Amino acid sequence: MISLSVPSVRFTLLQFATVISLFSPVFGQTAYANDFVDPNYIVAGNFDTHTGRAQQTVISWAQRLAVGGPWSVINKTATPPSGDKHDYMSWAPYWWPDCSGVGNTTALSAEQIWTTCPYKSHDGQFNPDVRLVNNVGDFQDLSEAVYYSTVAWVIGNKVNTSFETNAVQSIRTWFLDPDTKMNPNLNYGQIIRGPNSKGGDHTGVLDLKGMTKIVNAILILRKAGSTAWTTDLDNQMTAWTKEYINWLTTADIAVQERDATNNHGSFYYNQLTAVNLLINDMAGAKDSSNAYFNGIYLNQIAANGEQPLEANRTRPYHYRCYNLAAMITNARLAKYVDPSSTFWNKTSAAGGTIKSALDFALTVSPSTSGETSYAEELYPNAAAIASVYGDASGNYLNFLKKADAEFIEQPYILWDQPFADDVSTGIATSAATRKATSTSAASQHKPSTSQDSKKDTNAAISARKSGVWLMLSIVAFTGIQLL
Repeated sequence: MISLSVPSVRFTLLQFATVISLFSPVFGQTAYANDFVDPNYIVAGNFDTHTGRAQQTVISWAQRLAVGGPWSVINKTATPPSGDKHDYMSWAPYWWPDCSGVGNTTALSAEQIWTTCPYKSHDGQFNPDVRLVNNVGDFQDLSEAVYYSTVAWVIGNKVNTSFETNAVQSIRTWFLDPDTKMNPNLNYGQIIRGPNSKGGDHTGVLDLKGMTKIVNAILILRKAGSTAWTTDLDNQMTAWTKEYINWLTTADIAVQERDATNNHGSFYYNQLTAVNLLINDMAGAKDSSNAYFNGIYLNQIAANGEQPLEANRTRPYHYRCYNLAAMITNARLAKYVDPSSTFWNKTSAAGGTIKSALDFALTVSPSTSGETSYAEELYPNAAAIASVYGDASGNYLNFLKKADAEFIEQPYILWDQPFADDVSTGIATSAATRKATSTSAASQHKPSTSQDSKKDTNAAISARKSGVWLMLSIVAFTGIQLL
């Protein structure tokens, strides 16, 4: 009799290869947990000279991401309980099968495990077979591709229409095409498998946090006068979004996610505010921002800047960075909705602020909790805070210089304009910043060379190797058996 639980899960070689192919990145990190950039800033195109390398990276990422698309919700190997592949579906990532009491006399197939064995939660321990149904990964890639393609189109003075076309086609395929579109609900997001499995869980709403980036891109397409983003497409997307908002504000599991007090609730309000912007409901967007900052935000930051609801998780460094990104995005959305918003300086009930949350996070080494692989998640947050509050002491600049020697070429430099007294101009506050940003002056706008291409290819190969090694590490840690 086979007994299967967390330390012993069986995979066929084919299943394992499938998981590796889904889990391995095509290239280095492109996904910031979430973000929103004022569309007017992007469309104006008045980028400071020190953003040249960041612009090149945006273009490079857009080119590489486009290779994977277009994406569709129907591209999955399993069918949702509704029987409709147009329904989004994912499996809860931290839940593992416990087959010790099943009583089987022969080895169970994967499908039998999914429906026969009870599943138990192991917070922070990622079950790799959830990526066998990869709507969640596809949607993340979609949101990144749509956003970077749109920004790349503007950076190139809207001359290279392939970026515009890629963005619009990706949106059309996922949301609007009758043959490939997603139904406007998350009824089957993060399903907890097992014999009593029914619908999705409230945590599945988090899967679509990238809607913020999709909305950001659509707002830019509108304001930049995209000819590919037609009035008909815009009307269709508005209609889809109105249906989704109805689900997001009335469905039981959606309301449960709204009431979550940790990062889940923070990302919920990222989504809700953004989708209200898409349908031009500024009052609804403002209500959403106000609800967040006058609600769950008040208990998210301690007096010393610690985020206690994230610190008690199994990966505290990651979750501090994660919720911080959501808080920053909520503040940016609020400022766009209402320029008079003062939520950047809103204090929690204990007296903490978004800035103090970052300052505390900077004092914690990821190695303390064995999370050195998550160190880079804090970098864009540091740049975002510097762009709003300035960096007169050079603390944020020194952190980034020490952490990432090439930080000046990261895409977030384009919109964060770090270390600025005046975020609208990006004027640096110190000679050290000027020196750091001027190192790219000689090569800011030079065309890509074969050597650049070789460097990019090597980086992609290295990233894929890293993904495989990470997967093998999971195998070693969990004791997965390959049949």
